Amino acid sequence: MKYRTLTGTGLKISRFSLGTMMFGGQTGEAESLEMIRYAIDNGITSIDTADMYNLGVTEEIVGKAIAGIRDKVVLATKLGGRMSDDPNDAGLSRHHVIKACDDSLRRLGTDYIDIYYLHFPDYSTPLAETLEATTQLVRDGKVRYVAVSNFASWQVVQCQWLAEKHHFIAPVCNQVVYNLLQRDIEGELLAC
Repeated sequence: MKYRTLTGTGLKISRFSLGTMMFGGQTGEAESLEMIRYAIDNGITSIDTADMYNLGVTEEIVGKAIAGIRDKVVLATKLGGRMSDDPNDAGLSRHHVIKACDDSLRRLGTDYIDIYYLHFPDYSTPLAETLEATTQLVRDGKVRYVAVSNFASWQVVQCQWLAEKHHFIAPVCNQVVYNLLQRDIEGELLAC
């Protein structure tokens, strides 16, 4: 397995990451655990999940799989999706960011998240409020690095600008959809 340094950090990650979106849903727990262990045994150190994948079940499975070997895994999870009917149990408000992190830590069976992604923009919450909350999570030791997912280039720039202006922790990466059918980032993010 080849490894690289996550840009802008000193964190070494495997070039391949195991995505877990189907674990606990289309892929049963036993098969999911087997896949995670196989990936780790073959040098994949990066595991990517999200709180909203199967309403937390996926994070619980990942937590079981990494129990006892947590320090060998770079664990990424995301927040922002709707987790219940409670109007505050979604989005990127300070309230939800802190609650979602604590819930993910419990489900994952760990006391820290290596990379914590804002899963998608929340147009009803000021971005400064979100970055202030994620900065506090880093300072509290619950999160090592902040990241974004599905943010446009102007939103990434806005994050960087707010971080510099207010001394927030800036996101270190942006996870985006890019495949043979979804190529929107070629004219937007990759052109930068």
